[in-house]
Amino acid sequence: MNLSQLDIEKVKHLHDVDSASAYLFSHMEATDSLKEALEYSKIAHQTQVRKSGEPYIIHPILVASIVSSITDDESMAIAALLHDVVEDTDITIEEISKKFGEDVAHLVNGITKIDTIRDSELVPSTSNEKLITSALSFRKMLLASIEDVRVLVVKLCDRLHNMLTLDALPEYKQIRIAEETLVVYAPIAHRLGISFLKNILEDLSFSYLFKEEKHHIDNYLDTNYHSMEMKLSEFRDSISSLLIKNGFCEDDFEIISRVKHRYSIYLKMQRKGVGIDEVLDLLAVRILTTDAVKCYNILGLIHLNFQPLSSRFKDYIAVAKDNGYQTIHTTVFHNTAIIEVQIRTYAMHQTAELGVAAHWKYKSGGNNNIKLDWLHNLQYQNESVEDFYELIKNDLYSEDISVFSPKGDAFTLPRGALVLDFAYAVHTEVGNKAASALLNKTKSSLLSELSNGDIVKINTSDEVITRCSWIDAVKTSKATTNMRVNCNAIIREINAKSSILIVATAMNLNYARVSEWFDESSCEARSKIPCDIEHYRGAISKYATDIAKNNRFAGFISKHRFKLKSKIISDLEIFSVSNINDVVFDYCCHPKSGDEIMAFLEKGKVHVHHKMCANAYKKLEDHVPMVFIRWNKENKYHYSLIVSLHNEKGALADFLTYLVRLNIDITSIELGKDSGDYVKYCELGFESKEADINSLRVKMANKIKVIQLIRTDDAYR
Repeated sequence: MNLSQLDIEKVKHLHDVDSASAYLFSHMEATDSLKEALEYSKIAHQTQVRKSGEPYIIHPILVASIVSSITDDESMAIAALLHDVVEDTDITIEEISKKFGEDVAHLVNGITKIDTIRDSELVPSTSNEKLITSALSFRKMLLASIEDVRVLVVKLCDRLHNMLTLDALPEYKQIRIAEETLVVYAPIAHRLGISFLKNILEDLSFSYLFKEEKHHIDNYLDTNYHSMEMKLSEFRDSISSLLIKNGFCEDDFEIISRVKHRYSIYLKMQRKGVGIDEVLDLLAVRILTTDAVKCYNILGLIHLNFQPLSSRFKDYIAVAKDNGYQTIHTTVFHNTAIIEVQIRTYAMHQTAELGVAAHWKYKSGGNNNIKLDWLHNLQYQNESVEDFYELIKNDLYSEDISVFSPKGDAFTLPRGALVLDFAYAVHTEVGNKAASALLNKTKSSLLSELSNGDIVKINTSDEVITRCSWIDAVKTSKATTNMRVNCNAIIREINAKSSILIVATAMNLNYARVSEWFDESSCEARSKIPCDIEHYRGAISKYATDIAKNNRFAGFISKHRFKLKSKIISDLEIFSVSNINDVVFDYCCHPKSGDEIMAFLEKGKVHVHHKMCANAYKKLEDHVPMVFIRWNKENKYHYSLIVSLHNEKGALADFLTYLVRLNIDITSIELGKDSGDYVKYCELGFESKEADINSLRVKMANKIKVIQLIRTDDAYR
């Protein structure tokens, strides 16, 4: 069963307990267990009300109703009824387990874990930090669901009801929750294959986040409703007549027509840079039939009788998506209209709409039809905002392509993936040792971008090949994670060797002596010495103490007292006991600001190298003296600014002088075309130590008209 738009409207307007309960039992049989859970939840929540003022119990009842609309799993429905009980009342998981069984308790516990993570770690609604700062905790939310993906399904239904009742909250909370839904919950629904839930969550979020754009799309669809319905009706009738004429019975197929959902239309307009009237697949029909062979028969009849757009043909029946989705997509001309046609069996339709919820077995890894590798891969992500954001963009919510091994094995990758991403998709070892590749039987770079249908062969070496500079190029988290692991291992090895040289240089000691001390002593975090000044100072202090304990060296230690001196040159800070005359970047690697670096001391000059530089590694092996070095870049925030300038002599110079007074470093500048006789637009990129964008906007508005000011280093943007 699928939730129709009518059902959604009904759920939204159920405001009393009896109506909500009746609605639940219209979707799932009123068994003794379900009725007992309902009464139990009513008692637990009897004193609570929602922001709207209605009894709180209505929320879990309607969440259970939504769950029951997509699955007949009674444990999930009961867990939905009880999902807030442990968190909001004194009832424990143990009591739930005793009363309703381990399966229900297991689900409730998983949902409670997710809610606890969110409450304790999400940035508060009143915070000025963007959504992506809070998105990191959703990695943990997904990890909490690895054992049983049903937890995520219930949580998505919970979020759907929250979105349906969002009007009761203040506007700033509406926006925050809608952002959260669009960036995290809808992508999860997409990956689980629950397309109807994804579409509803997207459209509901869209209505809060892009009100003007939604109004514009609604306006167009309302104005052109009759015209579009007429085109769809004519096309439906044409296909129906065609199929019956060619031997199909009326019971063999069903034709459903639709207009693309709102947020999907908006994305098409944004990605293509077109108006709504230029969106090609605005109109669509879906043909359902009884078996896969009939799908291909129907495709043949449509292509023989309607002109297809060959570039828009995709066969996901022969090569299913990772989430189990199977459908043939084609787009054809019909009279003056361009219409997308989707062809699938009834069983494929069930899977396409409900994803994992269409299958009786939900435990992760227990379902052969649905691959949940992406869920397991999350545990390998570094806990940083940027990494998690990339994961969301590339692993959770990407347009997929299918590529093949020479044997015909299909691999689903995000659009924009490289040959090296494919290598890691085949196997971690293949990715780590990938040396070269054949793309469609032609020798190609591992950095070549893949297209749908490509055939890829990877040639491997005997050893792991480390490619640290390529980490930002690959698109999949599996490639990124494994490449980063390999690079971090090398960095640790380099840091361990550097630590000996840095300490030996500072104390004017023999490399072998310091190395022996490191091996014998309990000096912890040795690899941190070249990166952390306090670890460096601590190591030197400990070395001096250990040596001084031996009386024979007491005189030596007193004779060789030293003090680390800090010297800042350009954006670099060097700590050394000797005088530094100059800092030079050697020609071999040219590290850029922020890169991992190390520095060698030669005749009073500090030579800076990238840590992965082969020449620098040779110097390490030759025990060339080293000093501690780090970037001294203060926190600077990157902005993009568009202002309107009056067409007066010196207006631009005057404004740029003002920016200098605000301690702003301009990184790029572009003058727009004249707009009228008096105003022209100027676009600037700049850096500032000012983190508060509103404060910056006010300062600039005193001098000039600000059209747009945004932080370009804001991960969410």
